[in-house]
Amino acid sequence: MLSNPRPRASARPSAIHPPRVLATLLAALFSFLTFARPAATDSGGPAARLTDDEWTIAGQRVSVTVDPGTLRLAVKTPNRAWLAEPSAPGDLAVTTTGKPQALTLAAAGRRAAEPYATGYTSGFKITLGDYPGGATPLDLELQILVTLDGPDEDLVIETLASDGETRIRELSWPGPWEPGSFDTTVVPFMQGMLLPKDWPEKAWLYDTLSFGRGLYMPWWGHQQEEAAVLTILETPADGGCRFEHPAGGPTRTALRWVNSLGRWACPRRARFCFFDQGNHVTLAKRYRQHVIDRGDFVSLTTKIARNPRVGRLVGSPVIHTSILYHIQPESSYFHQDDPAANHQLVTFADRASQLEQLAARGITQAYVHLDGWGARGYDNLHPDVLPPCPEAGGWEGMKHFGEVCERLSFVFAIHDQYRDFYLDAASYDPRHTLLDAAGHRPTGSTWYGGRQSILCSRLAPGYVRRNQRALRDHEIPLRGAYLDVFSVVPPDECYAPEHPVTRTECLRYRAESLDSVRSWGGVVSSEEPSDWSIPHLDLVHHGPYALRPNPGHGPAMGIPVPLFNLVYHDALLIPWSLGKGAWGIPENDLGFLHGLGNAGLPYLSLNPDEEELRRVRQMAALHRRVGLLEMTDHRFLDATHRRQEFAYADGTRVTIDLAADTFEVSPDLSE
Repeated sequence: MLSNPRPRASARPSAIHPPRVLATLLAALFSFLTFARPAATDSGGPAARLTDDEWTIAGQRVSVTVDPGTLRLAVKTPNRAWLAEPSAPGDLAVTTTGKPQALTLAAAGRRAAEPYATGYTSGFKITLGDYPGGATPLDLELQILVTLDGPDEDLVIETLASDGETRIRELSWPGPWEPGSFDTTVVPFMQGMLLPKDWPEKAWLYDTLSFGRGLYMPWWGHQQEEAAVLTILETPADGGCRFEHPAGGPTRTALRWVNSLGRWACPRRARFCFFDQGNHVTLAKRYRQHVIDRGDFVSLTTKIARNPRVGRLVGSPVIHTSILYHIQPESSYFHQDDPAANHQLVTFADRASQLEQLAARGITQAYVHLDGWGARGYDNLHPDVLPPCPEAGGWEGMKHFGEVCERLSFVFAIHDQYRDFYLDAASYDPRHTLLDAAGHRPTGSTWYGGRQSILCSRLAPGYVRRNQRALRDHEIPLRGAYLDVFSVVPPDECYAPEHPVTRTECLRYRAESLDSVRSWGGVVSSEEPSDWSIPHLDLVHHGPYALRPNPGHGPAMGIPVPLFNLVYHDALLIPWSLGKGAWGIPENDLGFLHGLGNAGLPYLSLNPDEEELRRVRQMAALHRRVGLLEMTDHRFLDATHRRQEFAYADGTRVTIDLAADTFEVSPDLSE
């Protein structure tokens, strides 16, 4: 017997109620119209229109159309049209049955679109499948969400994919903006580059995944007369930029998404922002707001509050010095014809004496970075660098050096390294090295220490804590540490079964290593700035410009612009070399002028002449004034791009003339 029996039906036939029938018919009609008409947000926002000929989402200001046949993307704003190239061979690369295969995204035998909306976005979802794979289609399906987001109607494109036997290796969609859509490309290539599309020399990015020198920040943009467009990688760890610029142009840039440990796993998402009035400053400031909105902007003021020692660096010159440079015979730097050059030693006591002499010349504050303090010197034996160099004075010598720095009010920090894994290090074991997708463990012998591999990033934090605990246990008055390359090498993947690491996890382990320095009160530094590391770093040692053929020396690649500082000037300390054609400084430019314009810290040599001291004091004075402030603007004052003006939040303006080697600060530094 049923515990809840159905009510007994009436013996009397049901009456017909015309109002109820009409209501049912109207509800059915409403349901049909809702499905058939363009989808809209509850607020009457962007609406999707999906036909056999085009898939469109139209807002109040921006409309986006995708051609179902070619997957060509077109965007219209009130005053501008941006047209992307159609899908092309190679924009989808897969692995199937263990073999790589290049496809065309638009080659899908099955394609469909349907409305898609959340409470804050509206658009459509594209489904692509049945890619040709011989007798049967490949077991690959992609879903691409195309939506408009926010009051400015940013275009957000999110790509999801199945992980079957067929796996995506790389995807590039939408295609590059057509050359006729823009005049100039804007790229945070190192500090920043403007590249006119007809630039006469070939240009390239040093690397094309996020967070290397090619993309300090995961964005780029384009200008067309007064208009501009910005591309932001919102899932940057597995993304980058396809970039081409042959001599004379044109420039082609496109999204580059790669898999993670052989899988797609998580969606890849990019944001496109459109400006009818905009330039490189507009793009940088929009990205700055993006970082603030996601909660990742950490100002220097905040960093000083959490570690007051960072405040001692404001207006401080940076002294970069060393103890031992020892070059192993296997190193590419080994001097076959000059054996003495392979072992250059200065004791801890002698270096301390040089600092005392510098203080006697009026240097009352400084940040001292010490290379080569380990057992066999710079870039040797990592991560097993202890004890401190015995030839230079060992534990007691290093302690004395630190005590002298403390007495002089200099902040003492060391160079350290937890990515290069030297084969003659005491703890070297190949099972702890990075294993790539092909099953290879990288080896090389470029650096001074000779044969090396790459330490898996999962193991790095443990080595950092071990070594720096030992230094503190020996009462070395250490006040900071520089963890080499972490902030400038794109994240690694490791396929080793004992310690697999995705790129996202790699960044987390690097962050943990950096944060461990702060845990004991140390100033945290690394080589160059990259977007992901800003919350964890106080200082980097370079943030200059891209040169040809590399940042060591040569002319500028494109036109240098301070994109990184327009975003992060008030979040990171960056020193600048003073000389002409120094590392990262275009060969005909004075680094001092770029340092002034960017209101950075000055580098200071151990035996400076009076001219160097004068320049150091000028840069230090400017940094004390605006070092913790936002760079609000940058503009060129003539068509040669040699005269430039930089503006700061307090109204300070710095004008530099790179042709005449002159500058002006307003208000004057003496005021």
